[in-house]
Amino acid sequence: MFDDPLLLARLQFALTAATHYMFVALTLGLAPYILVTQAVAAVRRDRARMTAVRFWGGPYLVNYGMGVLSGLVMELQLGLNWSGLQEVFGYSFAAPLALETMTAFFVESTFLGLWIFGWDRMGRWAHLACFAVVTATAYLSAWWVLVSNGFLRHPVGFEMVDGTAHLTDPVALMTNPAATLAFGHVVTGSLLVGALVVAAVSAHHLMRRGDSHRIFRRGMRYAAITVTVLALPVAAFGGTQFEIFGESPPTSGLTYTAGEIQAIEAAHEGGAASAIGTAGGLTMFIAWSLMSLIGPAMLLGWLVSRFVEVSRRWTRVLVPLLFTPLLPYAASVGGWVFRETNRQPWVVVHHLTTADAVTPLSPGRAVLSFSLFTAAFAILAAVTAWLLVRYARRGPEGGPLAERPGADPEEPAAPVHSF
Repeated sequence: MFDDPLLLARLQFALTAATHYMFVALTLGLAPYILVTQAVAAVRRDRARMTAVRFWGGPYLVNYGMGVLSGLVMELQLGLNWSGLQEVFGYSFAAPLALETMTAFFVESTFLGLWIFGWDRMGRWAHLACFAVVTATAYLSAWWVLVSNGFLRHPVGFEMVDGTAHLTDPVALMTNPAATLAFGHVVTGSLLVGALVVAAVSAHHLMRRGDSHRIFRRGMRYAAITVTVLALPVAAFGGTQFEIFGESPPTSGLTYTAGEIQAIEAAHEGGAASAIGTAGGLTMFIAWSLMSLIGPAMLLGWLVSRFVEVSRRWTRVLVPLLFTPLLPYAASVGGWVFRETNRQPWVVVHHLTTADAVTPLSPGRAVLSFSLFTAAFAILAAVTAWLLVRYARRGPEGGPLAERPGADPEEPAAPVHSF
């Protein structure tokens, strides 16, 4: 293994991408819930709901910050370890990533900063509008990344000029079914992740009988409804993508002839890379089997939470809900592993092999790169998990966005002056 720079580069990218996606999924999953809660709080001038916004906003900020760090390292890794991909497809594959960085990411970060520091400095509608922009650009950012990733799976909208791919049809690139279906799957899957994180945190505080603002009873209801509604759509978006996996892209033949494509794929069968792909498929199958049980389990959890709310007893029955976020995370990571390994031996299907895309590295440098990147991401993941658990357990009064001490309890948590 350590004598194969290509295998090390693939494993490194798999580990770092899986870690980064865990941050992305929670960001996309929590943002709509925070936005809707703040909108209701602004309309009703509801102090309890604004307290909920401050509470859920704390874990969101921690997760977002770590996601930014991991995302920057991911882009650095693409340039360092996959120079062949950049040289041939930099004008097409990298274009959506550039748009994601220059538009969605910078706008999202700017308005998130305004939201963080604007609690007592702007009107409630302006403050709400800031987080609306944050939510919209978070999903726009995910869209551009999936457009880029969909191009690898189903390359369209380009022509080869002197060995370099030049984008000729941006509309085809953005309507690529490999991107649109993946976006639907990622959105619904991320909402499930966010809902089950809300359920786990809510279960913890209900077991401690700490819910003076009714934050966690509302959170439990939201989680149950979300999981029940989205269980089928997330399966539908995921299953539909299998039709694309068995198709040749419309641009097949521009780089290799049909005979050359068959020879490359035949040489790949039975190798170590194929074994990795099989393991990824097995991981996804196991994770998906577990996910299929979440809908009924969460519906039962909702009924139990209603019983707990009425009786205020038997809160220990909520213990299994503490571990439910592990299931959608496992399914999400397993799905990405399967999606990425399924197209092997290609980085860009029928146009660029993985072996030609990787940066030539000596075994020693490949081991060093693998060690440094995986260690950095392991530390990021561990620190993020610790901070998320810490702020989730503290409750509404202990988070990074908790209302300042000495605030007038008769005043709304968000300023109501006009702007």
